[in-house]
Amino acid sequence: MYTYTICFLMHQNEFLLLNRRKPPLMGRWNGVGGKLAPNESPLACVLREVFEETGIPLTSARYKGIVSWKLDRTVLGGMYAFVAELPDAWERFDTPRRVEEGILDWVTLDWILHPDNEGIAENVPRFLPYMLENDEPVEHAFTYEGGRVIDYERVSLLELSPYLFG
Repeated sequence: MYTYTICFLMHQNEFLLLNRRKPPLMGRWNGVGGKLAPNESPLACVLREVFEETGIPLTSARYKGIVSWKLDRTVLGGMYAFVAELPDAWERFDTPRRVEEGILDWVTLDWILHPDNEGIAENVPRFLPYMLENDEPVEHAFTYEGGRVIDYERVSLLELSPYLFG
């Protein structure tokens, strides 16, 4: 249904984020992810994209739901969202590190959520805390107008199940 994935990689008390070199969200920090290939599952996509963008060979990631958007009442889109925790014994690489997609760096959750942080993708502080605190996958539905979030709601994917699966 959706064509993108995103993953928030955690190691101890920090997150590996990507500052994008290209639109959309050029110059903003966000999780790592990308576009699904034909016949690729969201999990397979996120594992592949994390490896391609960071070199980290993930073997699993926890599905946390969907982040969807509506832009200026016309464009609809979304991405499958995941969280992956790297083991404490994982040998962390030095950052900042320039990669094809942008710059990778480790940041704290406090930095991500700081109210004056204009460098993070605008929707991340709204959905990431919920994803970290809850196991239930939900849809985080955003409405944008003029490039700014004007509405946000969380919808249980379990409540949608009867509509999706009869």
